[in-house]
Amino acid sequence: MNESSHTLIEKSFTFQDCEDSLTVSIPEYVWMAREELQNKTVLELGAGVGLPGVVAGRCGARVMLSDSAELPLCLRNCRRSCDANGLPGVPAIALTWGRVSPELLSLPPLDIILGSDVFYEPEDFEDVLVTISFLVRRNPHAQFWTTYQERSADWSIEALLHKWDLKCINVPLERFEANKNHLAGSTLPGNHTVQMMIITRKVF
Repeated sequence: MNESSHTLIEKSFTFQDCEDSLTVSIPEYVWMAREELQNKTVLELGAGVGLPGVVAGRCGARVMLSDSAELPLCLRNCRRSCDANGLPGVPAIALTWGRVSPELLSLPPLDIILGSDVFYEPEDFEDVLVTISFLVRRNPHAQFWTTYQERSADWSIEALLHKWDLKCINVPLERFEANKNHLAGSTLPGNHTVQMMIITRKVF
């Protein structure tokens, strides 16, 4: 990442209606890496409301959002987020982790895959990495940018990375000003700090 992109510490978001309002601040790695995203083809997995994908799209990337085929509401939310942020042409694709579907097979060549907290439920870990392994085999230079919080020693993804021929680079949180306890810490006992990772294909 270019050092000149390290100028913004946090992004603030305000939610409000006629009675209440709430403002939250978060570190946004996608924003900090915006120079790398211009003219790149980006897919967000498990997008939900699609915040990282929307940021990437607004920074000049060609973006596709995706969520499970079993969660049509999430796909509608992806479309609404894009419409609300001036990105009406961004496709919202039904992709279910761990399944090779016609939608997965028809994806164009990818440069970057985004995943925000996709490693939340341990039963999903391998399905996520199966999908990533498939995508980086088809796109050998692609990178998967994601976050991970090891909540238990039994929930480690290290063995699964090895199983699916993937390698991981940890991105220090201070690199994008996220090394603050209120941002990356946890109230759980022990050390449960959020990690930022870039996962790529292992080359033999």
